[in-house]
Amino acid sequence: MNSKNESSSAFLIHISAFASYFFPLGGVIAPLIFWQVKKDESAYIDEQGREAVNFNLSFLLYTFILGLSIFSTSFFHFPNFFGIFGGISVVVILGIVRFVLIIQAALKVNNNEYYKYPLTIQFIK
Repeated sequence: MNSKNESSSAFLIHISAFASYFFPLGGVIAPLIFWQVKKDESAYIDEQGREAVNFNLSFLLYTFILGLSIFSTSFFHFPNFFGIFGGISVVVILGIVRFVLIIQAALKVNNNEYYKYPLTIQFIK
């Protein structure tokens, strides 16, 4: 069983991903900094911090690729699968999914549970 301090630290790491709403790359940098500061305190914090950083790096990569495909097809006038408005709506849906997953992860770790994000590339092992 994890202590309340460990759960609070893991909660802070997950919720810090919302820093992306305030500065560029904040969704990756903030969890990375909090994880690096706290990871030596427990294996639970280390695992959850790694999970949060990997998820936010994966999401950044997915968003970049989607944005690049929307931009390239609209810029070069290639026929695309989504169209500009369809692509933008996919980005909005992904943003909502990300928001919900971060909240879900934060609530789980606050209750001393382990959380694994879906579709996450394990950049940091």
